[in-house]
Amino acid sequence: MLTFEEQLDILIKAALAEDIGDGDHSTLSSIPADTQGKAVLKIKQDGILAGMQVAEAVFRFKEPSVKFSPFKKDGDPMKAGEIAFEVEASVHTILQCERVVLNCMQRMSGIATLTHAYSDIIKGYRTKVLDTRKTTPNFRLLEKEAVRIGGGHNHRMGLYDMIMLKDNHIDYSGGLEKAIDRAWTYVQETNPALKIEVETRSLDEVKRVVAFGKVDRIMLDNFTPEQLSEALTLIGGNMETEASGGINFDNIEAYAKTGVDYVSVGALIHQAKSLDLSLKAVIK
Repeated sequence: MLTFEEQLDILIKAALAEDIGDGDHSTLSSIPADTQGKAVLKIKQDGILAGMQVAEAVFRFKEPSVKFSPFKKDGDPMKAGEIAFEVEASVHTILQCERVVLNCMQRMSGIATLTHAYSDIIKGYRTKVLDTRKTTPNFRLLEKEAVRIGGGHNHRMGLYDMIMLKDNHIDYSGGLEKAIDRAWTYVQETNPALKIEVETRSLDEVKRVVAFGKVDRIMLDNFTPEQLSEALTLIGGNMETEASGGINFDNIEAYAKTGVDYVSVGALIHQAKSLDLSLKAVIK
């Protein structure tokens, strides 16, 4: 399995190739290749800062000797008018990396800010906020990193690091118990470290899962807080629990009050709005 840094290098290489193509003709046509320069990242909107590590990695991917001076770190509160970092490098490097850096940081800061807002509502409870796989293709690495920076927790990264038996798996398998039993057997034969989570859609299904066993976590899908409390009583702490579906700012505290282990909120990523940042040249 690749490390975060190795995956980030792949992402950066693809992002720069997408943007630069056969050449940054605007820069190539107007600025001599040996011109050196300085730029600063200006914060134009309040929120939670995310993407500082990524920004430095983008510049260093293009020019390893770049001088990158951070004034804030990932996870810091940020205010309009502040400066996040200063970078000194070839002007060609600065201009060719500018949009990739901004796109990553603006998106990540928006996700971190929204995640922080959700997490802050339930900070007095044991319940943890989870993200989902409802992410942008080829950008999941940084979207999930932004959730973590904002105070949330990552669910599985993909289809490979946890078994989740959802409604379609259950229906195609011929039923709840058949799906669980096949998954359990598969885990014993291939990778005993894989955890199994199963989605339940009613209290009856919860009872069946509790009776059958062989799973690590039960997802309680579209349960009201009242139904969730009843389900948690049935489960009795014998399996991890996750509430999912329809959880928002208005009701997340009601879910946390039940004592459920996790609440998953797809909106952390797919409803986040990018924050306003800009990279500006410093001219002496």
